[in-house]
Amino acid sequence: MTSPAERYARWRDQERQERDSAELTAFTARYDFALDDFQLAAGRALETGSSVLVAAPTGAGKTVVGEFAVHLALARGHKVFYTAPIKALSNQKFGELVDWLGAERVGLLTGDTSIRPDADVVVMTTEVLRNMLYADSDLLAGLGFVVMDEVHYLADRLRGPVWEEVILHLHRSVQLVSLSATVSNAEEFGAWLQEVRGSTEVIVSETRPVPLWQHVVVGEELLDLFVDAQGEAVVSHGPGARGARHVNPEIERVTAFSLPVDERSGGPRGRGHRGRKGTRGRHRPRGAGQHRPPHRRGGGAPGGDRGGPLRTPRRPEVVELLDDAALLPAIVFVFSRAGCDGAVQQCARARLRLTDDAERREIRAVLDEELAEIGAEDEEVLSLDTFRRAALDGVAAHHAGMLPLLKSVVERLFARGLIKVVFATETLALGINMPARSVVLEKLVKFNGVEHADLTPGEFTQLTGRAGRRGIDTEGHAVVVAGPRFDAASVASLASKRTYPLRSAFRPTPNMAVNLLDRFDLDRARETLETSFAQFQADRSVVGLARRARELEETAASYREAITCEHGDLLGYAELQEAISEREKTLARARASAERDRTRGVLGDLRRGEVIALPGGKRRGYAVVLDVDRAVLGGPQVDLLDTEGRRRSLRPGDVPSPPAVIDTLRLPRQEALGSGKVRKDTAAALRQRLAGADDDARREVRRRAGRTPSTAATDEQLRTLREQLAAHPCADCPDLASHLRWVGRWRKTRGELEGVQRRISGRTSSLARQFDHLTALLCELGYLERVPAEGGDGGELRPTASGLRLRRLFSDRDLLIAQCLEQGAWAGLDPAGLAAVVSAAVHESRRDDRAPELIPDPAVDAALEASGRVAAALQAAETRHRITPTTPPDPAIAAIVHRWARGAHLAAALEGNDLPPGDFVRHCRQVIDLLDQLTADEELGATARRAIRAVRRGLVAQEIDR
Repeated sequence: MTSPAERYARWRDQERQERDSAELTAFTARYDFALDDFQLAAGRALETGSSVLVAAPTGAGKTVVGEFAVHLALARGHKVFYTAPIKALSNQKFGELVDWLGAERVGLLTGDTSIRPDADVVVMTTEVLRNMLYADSDLLAGLGFVVMDEVHYLADRLRGPVWEEVILHLHRSVQLVSLSATVSNAEEFGAWLQEVRGSTEVIVSETRPVPLWQHVVVGEELLDLFVDAQGEAVVSHGPGARGARHVNPEIERVTAFSLPVDERSGGPRGRGHRGRKGTRGRHRPRGAGQHRPPHRRGGGAPGGDRGGPLRTPRRPEVVELLDDAALLPAIVFVFSRAGCDGAVQQCARARLRLTDDAERREIRAVLDEELAEIGAEDEEVLSLDTFRRAALDGVAAHHAGMLPLLKSVVERLFARGLIKVVFATETLALGINMPARSVVLEKLVKFNGVEHADLTPGEFTQLTGRAGRRGIDTEGHAVVVAGPRFDAASVASLASKRTYPLRSAFRPTPNMAVNLLDRFDLDRARETLETSFAQFQADRSVVGLARRARELEETAASYREAITCEHGDLLGYAELQEAISEREKTLARARASAERDRTRGVLGDLRRGEVIALPGGKRRGYAVVLDVDRAVLGGPQVDLLDTEGRRRSLRPGDVPSPPAVIDTLRLPRQEALGSGKVRKDTAAALRQRLAGADDDARREVRRRAGRTPSTAATDEQLRTLREQLAAHPCADCPDLASHLRWVGRWRKTRGELEGVQRRISGRTSSLARQFDHLTALLCELGYLERVPAEGGDGGELRPTASGLRLRRLFSDRDLLIAQCLEQGAWAGLDPAGLAAVVSAAVHESRRDDRAPELIPDPAVDAALEASGRVAAALQAAETRHRITPTTPPDPAIAAIVHRWARGAHLAAALEGNDLPPGDFVRHCRQVIDLLDQLTADEELGATARRAIRAVRRGLVAQEIDR
């Protein structure tokens, strides 16, 4: 029999569940299709008060879960924040929510834009929310839900830590909706969220809602990558996908043969390019064309039967193939900005036109409307004529170097089906809504900032996931263009795997340190770091290491038990052996050092024309000395001519012992030896002089020069150790060799165990140790101070006045900027000068060959020099404290910002530079963001506000206000 209180509680829970279920039902009524199981599961979890992590493929509909969180928050009278990693996504989501809820209920905060920040629903970048949490903003009151879109962005090296700061500092009462691409360790990430946020449901969907077909372009043929046992094409992912599939054997056959260029393409320009006015696939409704058989242009058997090298098809040819197969609109990923622009130019030269007259009229109307605000003086620098012509033909580029306005026009036209082909860099894959029927990868290698590396399965999945969007296409198509050294098996492996491990990039920063210590005591601050996903992953790896350590300890113990000898202490005998070996190595090293010194002396004494025998090493045989440079670091360096007439250099480390002088040879003048004929004649004279010498130069060296004698035979310590070993009781054991093998096993295991223990020690509390190094540096520089405890022992760390200034600086160079402010490096500048110096503080060159322009303002020049000195001193301090040094200011484009801030129009500001306009506008946003942080500074505040007005004008202001 239950009590009345229990019956009431059960009734109340049931009533709440029914009410919440009604909210999910009401929400789903918005859609004219049934929600997927993973969307419903996430909705039910949110209703019960749990946070959720939803990992699903691109285009699967993860944002529906975020929108339900918005619906649920409003139904319950709570506020909801919707965060995105970049401003473009924030703006896009802001527009969608305004269309749904009305402008009065939705706000936008992106650092440079503030629209209704106190609204019920606020869209913002993740950095804005992090800053609000550290400032304990009043806007956090009543917050019930936070949606973190593209949460896998926390793996980003530069901006990823912000995601973890938000997750760690949000109040636990706030329900978190984390939306991620498909990651292979979603359960691990979910387990961490469960630990730091409380109840969290992990919901993973591997199924694409739209089937994805994989293709390969080989020459002039579009072939299916996967087929079944009957040779029929099969879907790789999504509805209809089958595990029983293999690589199309046709691809292997076609890649083995290809037609000569003139017979295959009708001449060097390619068949069908000149005068092309229409398209065969253009008028098919999007999503109407079902999968078709492999497409080939021209007759005959695939690939023909005439051999020749495999030719990579030109970009216009690939576009024509896609168009003929009804696979447009398409995104072609080109992993360079110049490549994207070049592709558009190639299509223009090929006179490729993908639009009809009605579509061209529509495109022209959009362009006239959107581009009207661009001044005539800036049209040339923005290449607007080229952009217009390409867009009218249905072709465009999309990359970070373009003006954001032009990128948004491309996105709008592509979404309307007016632009048919976009050549884009991989940044397009981040989540901007540009639905494509097909995605084309020209290469499977891209530059990652350090080297050209193969695409990972995760990157391949992210890129090809753009193909086929729900509600628009009935299927998607991923196309790889075959080139030289094409390997179908490698492509199939990439297309089959869907692994994308999420790795934390979290690390303590100076700004984070002062913010933590302003809010918490030292123990709580260190504890916060130790609850990060980065430490969680490190600790989980420690679990495996600890298991291995236990195994090694057990193995070492069993070996130790086996180390017994009835004659005496076997370990003592082994230790004597070890001491003898170590002493022998010490003597050998001393001998080698003496030999190097002797070699250095002999090389320094060599004279031009001396014939020498070389003892081996990197140089062997005979040679004649051409020159000796005794001033070379690590030298001397000897210039030689060998018996084959080749010039060689010889340094002390190139030979194990000194060479031997065996003769002399008269040489021609030094300048004459630049002639190959003179060197050959000299080598012939050298060979003649060596007639009768030993064929093996090493034996000649041993006879004439010898080696530094070994001291092992006369070393007293070694002699004593050998006597002790011979007198040891175990020396008479008949099983000594067997016993010593057990000693060797024990020592090897102990060595491995010590290595594992060092790795465990290095990972456990690794972030807290980094934090300790950082706080020690901040104390030295005066940003933190220790407040003594009441008892006089220990004490707490608290930010000083300088630390509170650092607390407001959010930048990759936060500590450098703070030091420049502390030391007055930026004092006395006018607004344009401050903007230029701030430009150097936020800029990082994409390449190293851009020399900074001189700025005709002595005050700016002095400020940049002072900033450089501050950076050098800071790097020295950071190195002492074992902290990765801060990169120095980069004034590569400071002169451009200076001209712009002084009123020049865009073309004049960029004159003489190859800085893309899009990069300039994005950089100006970063400059404005830091200037805005400086407005609170007593000395620079007024100048910073005027500098913001000087930079935020013209196209920059238009882009920010958009």
